[in-house]
Amino acid sequence: MFESVTRLFDCPYYQNKNYPQQRSLVYKENNEWKHFSTQEFIDISNQVSRALLKLNVNPNDKISIIVPVNHPKWHFIDIGVLQIGAQNVPLYATLSEKDYEYVLNHSDSTYCFVAGDDIYKKVKAVQANTQLKKIYRLDNDDSDIGWNAFLNLGKDKSSQDQVETLKKSINPEDIATIIYTSGTTGTPKGVMLSHDNIVQNIKVTAKRLNIRGSGKRVVSYLPVSHVFERAAGYYEQIMGFEIHFAEGIDQLGDNIREVKPHMLAVVPRLLEKIFDKIVDKGSQLTGLKKKLFFWALELGENYEAYNQNGKWYHFKLRIARKIIFSKWQEALGGQLEFMLSGSAPLQPRLIRIFTAAGIPVYEGYGMTESSPGATLNDLRNNGLKIGTVGKPLEGIEIEIADDGEILMKGHCVMQGYYKREDLTKETIIDGYLHSGDIGKVDQDGFLKITDRKKEIFKTSGGKYIAPAVLESELKKSRFIEQIMVVGEGQKMPAALIQINFDFVEEWKKRKGHEIKNPSQSKKLRKRIQKEIDKYNQNFGKWEQIKDFEITQEEWTSESGHLTPTMKMKRKVILEKHKNLYNKIYNL
Repeated sequence: MFESVTRLFDCPYYQNKNYPQQRSLVYKENNEWKHFSTQEFIDISNQVSRALLKLNVNPNDKISIIVPVNHPKWHFIDIGVLQIGAQNVPLYATLSEKDYEYVLNHSDSTYCFVAGDDIYKKVKAVQANTQLKKIYRLDNDDSDIGWNAFLNLGKDKSSQDQVETLKKSINPEDIATIIYTSGTTGTPKGVMLSHDNIVQNIKVTAKRLNIRGSGKRVVSYLPVSHVFERAAGYYEQIMGFEIHFAEGIDQLGDNIREVKPHMLAVVPRLLEKIFDKIVDKGSQLTGLKKKLFFWALELGENYEAYNQNGKWYHFKLRIARKIIFSKWQEALGGQLEFMLSGSAPLQPRLIRIFTAAGIPVYEGYGMTESSPGATLNDLRNNGLKIGTVGKPLEGIEIEIADDGEILMKGHCVMQGYYKREDLTKETIIDGYLHSGDIGKVDQDGFLKITDRKKEIFKTSGGKYIAPAVLESELKKSRFIEQIMVVGEGQKMPAALIQINFDFVEEWKKRKGHEIKNPSQSKKLRKRIQKEIDKYNQNFGKWEQIKDFEITQEEWTSESGHLTPTMKMKRKVILEKHKNLYNKIYNL
């Protein structure tokens, strides 16, 4: 299966030969869903290739793409770039002007495709300090730097023979892309991935998931510049799925209900938000309906796979699915077969509840440097163990170093960091990729992540603190949207907290409280302390959160608190809230 796919640009051709789709790429414009067939996908990608040749783009040249919302044009450019041997350098839409200058410069990008006034202005402002020859706008069809002007360069098909010759010359081992890590710490690093790195990854993922039938619908909404969404796109192409592009994260719920997807890739923060909204609605019910809702929720929290709960539990679960969980499924389109979670650790509680609800969540593990997947849970052959990130994918070896660090070996390991041989040698030793994550493999071969190596810290009393474990537990509280455990070198662990503003607003109204400034409210502080006391019981005394402060603003990728995939930027958060940190420790 998939033998003919050896380079990333083979994916749409494989789809066209085996599962040609009339609605291969589907997007919304002026409130109307429009689409491109597989053949149109290929034709436009070839036109992109010819246009790039007209601009004298050569093999190994670097082309950058920056879009705030996913769109078929991203994929046309991607395939068009790759099949002439050039390399795609995707950038996040949330980067600063300074970051754009650094990455465009460091990557040696010669052309850049952007969408949105804000992004165009930022890139234009730094263009003179880079090697960029031109910036094209994907959202402007009519100007001389617009999409049509670019595509017209490739209208003449006489250079198609050159495109075909270049395609044949590209080997699976050739570099396909340089993906700059979003950087929770330090300067972004350019991860070099070959065609083979990602192709092998999507093949073994397809084998593990074992999905049958083409024409299934998916929704693309995570940043396509992130390797998780990018690899998902290629997987969906070879599977012959319809890729529907969400209008934006704010419209995701509406788009899911319209599209009715069969599967959905999620990051933990998004699933937490979906769950919080469901629970908020349940809390607004009254009487018997409310009791039934929370009965079903409690039932879901105790779910174990493979009928381990016994017949009586599953009898009750059938009732819960019929009267409560069926409404969850409807809210997510009614056709959802499973969700795939990656990018950061997911609360086991959420996996239990959604899987009990008939929407299994398969959590996997990987990183940009591992192309991306290394392990994956699935329900077949006892392949799901809640609280773990699954077993290694075929062809990938997982080892645990003496200090607990997770090491990976196999086809997934990157080619190295662009222009950083020193960092490459530090990260890949004897063929093993050093992940920077701490974990263990259990007796059944399942990998469990326990923390980030760089995030574990010691208090002044010499006790080790694993912040991710504490944070995951405390985020179960409906009052807490985000939490960062601090205290390196200090006498005790403490926390910076961003409250769940929507829930706190509802709690205020319910209790009749007047709270003008959440960070200074004694009533809110007392209530959150109650939550912390509850979850502290699950940890040793030296680990327990002894103090906390509430930040006033929401933590977002736009504000700089989070990466585009909603992971915390610890150094940034600490810097932004240094006053609160100093207040906790009387500094």
